[in-house]
Amino acid sequence: MSLQWTLIAGFLYTEIVVVLLMLLPIIRPSRWQKIFRSRFLNSLSNQASVYFTVLLGVLCLFLLDAVREMRKYSGDTEPKHESHQHLDAEMQVNMRLFRAQRNFYISGFALFLCLVIRRLSSLISTQAQLMAENEAALKQARSATTTARNMMVGKGEEAQNNSNEASAQVKKQLKEKEDLVSTLQDEVNKKAQEIKELQSQLNKEKKNNEAMTSQNKGLSREYDRLADENAKLQKLMDSSNKKDD
Repeated sequence: MSLQWTLIAGFLYTEIVVVLLMLLPIIRPSRWQKIFRSRFLNSLSNQASVYFTVLLGVLCLFLLDAVREMRKYSGDTEPKHESHQHLDAEMQVNMRLFRAQRNFYISGFALFLCLVIRRLSSLISTQAQLMAENEAALKQARSATTTARNMMVGKGEEAQNNSNEASAQVKKQLKEKEDLVSTLQDEVNKKAQEIKELQSQLNKEKKNNEAMTSQNKGLSREYDRLADENAKLQKLMDSSNKKDD
């Protein structure tokens, strides 16, 4: 095997190992993501597309060369009198055809696995990114759930405290109102008692006034009577004085 085909075969074996490693379930996509973002690969990432295109071009050239060799030596295997007469020449042609077919398979599989590795790396990177976003979303959801739970517990305790304070204030206000009502009731009872006393005094005053009124009327009648008697006596005295003269 020539040097270039030895290098391509080594590259093919390396690709097979890389594909097997990528397919192993024990290596998580996050680990592959760290490997892809390593310093060495980051230094090559700026020109990765160029390298990949060049590599594909080289593999395609080798594949076309292997196809050309296969077509060339396939044509030489046609039955010719000279070829059948010389067995060594026929074996030489078959050996070269075998090498061309081997080179075709090596270059073809190397090209195919190169595309497979590129696709697998892209899928693994996407999966790692989605897993990281999923973990971040889960952490955020758990944090939000914990915060909401703490807020609900805090609000429940605060509501309980507010309810207890409100109940205490309501009880205090009811107690104050009851005391005020009892005080007002006592004052009302006192005022009612005073009103009764004043009513009784008023009745007494009315009776006294009626008695004085009746007494005044009696005095007035007595005065009128005495005045009439005095007038009569005065007339009698005047008439007796005239007779004496």
